[in-house]
Amino acid sequence: MGWSIQLLRAGEFRLDAGCMFGIIPRVVWTRWLEPDADNRMALQQNCLLLERDGRLVVVEVGIGDKFGEKERSMYAMEDRTVHGALGELDCDPADVDAVICTHLHFDHAGGLTRLDPSDPAHPMLTFPNAKVFVQKREWEDAIANKSTMNKTYLRNHLTDEVAERVELVEGEAEVLPGVRVLPMPGHTWGQQGVAIEASGGASDGKTVVFVPDVMPTRYHCRPTTNLSYDVETYTSMVERMKLLSKAADERWTLVLDHEHGHPAFTVSRDPEKKGAYLLEETGL
Repeated sequence: MGWSIQLLRAGEFRLDAGCMFGIIPRVVWTRWLEPDADNRMALQQNCLLLERDGRLVVVEVGIGDKFGEKERSMYAMEDRTVHGALGELDCDPADVDAVICTHLHFDHAGGLTRLDPSDPAHPMLTFPNAKVFVQKREWEDAIANKSTMNKTYLRNHLTDEVAERVELVEGEAEVLPGVRVLPMPGHTWGQQGVAIEASGGASDGKTVVFVPDVMPTRYHCRPTTNLSYDVETYTSMVERMKLLSKAADERWTLVLDHEHGHPAFTVSRDPEKKGAYLLEETGL
């Protein structure tokens, strides 16, 4: 028996489109999308809610609600959070007993904590009863702030209270029955994907893989579409092509973490172009 899976949309935000495509020239990536007046592209904070035998698990938690007006304007953040998305499904975050983060940048781990109305200076746990699964390398790098960006691993997201809930994982592992984490380094050294045995819906009996920033949107389904934010661009490229190859061979359903449109896809090899892949939208 697998997990039922529901998509959580934790809010739109925007990042510089040039940074999202690294060495790809603007004249090329503007064939795929049109940026806004500030050269930003629309992204989404996609997360998942898993349920099995009454047990609730959240994969990825988005930005959260702790940024001030300056940052919210810079990133054009929608006034929306993962706990708000859960509320729309009548799910209390206190009932969630496990959270899995692909990595700990602010747009993936900020929602681990939330503003405390009674004490705004001290964030409260969003998921007070949940274990938080993350790669050991990722946690250590986040606490040491080892990043190409100096304001993406933030301690008001990774508080001492969060540290008490963290379960460190080393490499590929089954962290819950039917849920495996898969190392996908490149964007960060400790980044991981999440493979889920699905039950019900269009993905019944299939493997659903939540894909982190190795391939954040449909436009990144190419060898050279690395992010300027990647710590190792070559490694990211290799991992992306490994992911696409395995997804095509094993008929995985991929859910992309920042895809603004429909985020779930199946993968096939392009019959007209060697080494290229095609994405087709699918349900969960």
